[in-house]
Amino acid sequence: MKLTMRKYREEADYWRIRAFLREVFLRNERRERSWHVARLDYWRCHVNANAGFFSDIGDVIFLWETPTGQLAAVLNPESPGDVYLQIHPDLGTPELETEMIAFAEDHLAHTGADGRRKITIWANEHARARQELLSSRCYSKGEWPEYARCRWLDAPVPEVPVPDGYTVRAMGSIDELPARSWASWRAFHPDEPDEAYQGWEWALNLLCAPLYRRDLDIVAVAPDGTIAAFSTLWYDDVTRSGYFEPVGTVSEHQRRGLGKAVMSEAMRRLKCMGGVVASVGGFSTAANALYSSVVSPEYELYESWSKTWVS
Repeated sequence: MKLTMRKYREEADYWRIRAFLREVFLRNERRERSWHVARLDYWRCHVNANAGFFSDIGDVIFLWETPTGQLAAVLNPESPGDVYLQIHPDLGTPELETEMIAFAEDHLAHTGADGRRKITIWANEHARARQELLSSRCYSKGEWPEYARCRWLDAPVPEVPVPDGYTVRAMGSIDELPARSWASWRAFHPDEPDEAYQGWEWALNLLCAPLYRRDLDIVAVAPDGTIAAFSTLWYDDVTRSGYFEPVGTVSEHQRRGLGKAVMSEAMRRLKCMGGVVASVGGFSTAANALYSSVVSPEYELYESWSKTWVS
């Protein structure tokens, strides 16, 4: 079948891509062989909006369509030079993947200060054909894979004891955003000075994400009233699936089971809403230890393959 490639043109394309990712997710039996729709929203409303990687996402998203206008594939970066291939399982071919990778090299590679170009493309550990294709084009596998885990909710979600003095609940009103933002900074920048903190207003972008629900943004509150841990679960009722991003615990409150407590509370709520599966991805040893204990010890690896060359 002859596919036509075109650039992302308008807001309607964003909503077409969301519907496409949902269809692909269901066709892959709710396994993340492509981005979950929540990851697209999170990328647009937080990662890119707050980091400012791309001034216009329309400049870096490309679509492949069938003669009838059906989406067959989407090519997009997460950060400069960090690229993902989203392909419908019924329409993927070696020729399509070759075309997408070549196009990504020409249009989405990042040029460093030294003038060298670099691109990273991600592949599931079971995607042997893609790995062989990348290897044949002089890509090398990276050392930091993403561990993707999922928990099916047909069984009860275990109760996790909450330490004395702590409370696990949903986020409060918008007035609690500064405290939530400060906890996020402390959790993910434990070695940086407080003076480096740049404020909480970035968190307002998250509230604009289509799937954001305050009742699934779970926090653990310490005895002194500060937020000690948090987990945001994004629920897509079309696919009946939840996606965790982010999860964190402030350093002085770690090793008390708070990460387990907030994630378990989110999954219990997800199940009550009709959700059937929750998923999470982790890179670090600490994150994967938590996700293994509360989500699943089983995982799939998503591996980075990189290539560097002189322009």
